[in-house]
Amino acid sequence: MLSFYHMIKDQRDFWAGVLFMAFGAFFCCYSVDNYTLGTAARMGPGYFPMLLGGMLFVLGAIVSIKALLFKSTSDDGGRVGRFDWFSSGIILGAVVAFAILLRPAGLLLSTATMVLISSIANHAFKWKETLILCSLLCIMVWLIFVVGLNLMVPVWPTFSMQP
Repeated sequence: MLSFYHMIKDQRDFWAGVLFMAFGAFFCCYSVDNYTLGTAARMGPGYFPMLLGGMLFVLGAIVSIKALLFKSTSDDGGRVGRFDWFSSGIILGAVVAFAILLRPAGLLLSTATMVLISSIANHAFKWKETLILCSLLCIMVWLIFVVGLNLMVPVWPTFSMQP
């Protein structure tokens, strides 16, 4: 008798779908428990998170069912590899560095630092591509958050001459 694990034809898609369903179910349950939903005509604060959580759950179900029915087209057959603790730690450290540097260094320098640190997690690290990505992301972050949304965040470092 075959186990359920052997019935999965694309492990990556299956587990990604399960993760989507878990997040979708969490947001559905959280919005129902903590916010009023309202109606479609008069939406409450929980309506939109409930709707997005439900859509994420359905998307996850579709991806998981597809992984049970169809084989992967990737070279490795859709197998899940070993978890890369080093890369995960580098990326988490980059996000922490961004949070710590945001106020003293400003939005652009902290974004650039985050991109540079997280690029180290890529095993095929290339300086030219990283600097291009860093420049483009800094411009996009500035356009979206400072120009578009008018957020009051420091863009550049603030230098104080006070002792």
